[in-house]
Amino acid sequence: MIINVLILSVAVFLVAQLLPGIRVKNFYTAIIVAIVYSLINFFTGWLLVLLSLPFMIITFGLFKLVINAFMLWLTDKLMEDFKISDLLTTFIAAFLITVVDSAMQWIF
Repeated sequence: MIINVLILSVAVFLVAQLLPGIRVKNFYTAIIVAIVYSLINFFTGWLLVLLSLPFMIITFGLFKLVINAFMLWLTDKLMEDFKISDLLTTFIAAFLITVVDSAMQWIF
């Protein structure tokens, strides 16, 4: 579990370096963002997926991107040192974080 949080924090930090609309104070903040995002995902992610199951089926799972973007937006609102400028940046960041996190999980 600690490795998953570290991988997610690296993904958050890398995406923040790539996208100009995201501000992460430092790597320690990226670790805290990964922890908060993981907690939000653990407590509400399954419920959101369950409630949106028809949309998930219709879109072949692409609606999960909307759920990830919502959880990332919620993390932004809960954290002071983590800011996302707009909705489009949130969707792009959610997509990139998911891709980078999945690739790093696959590699390690």
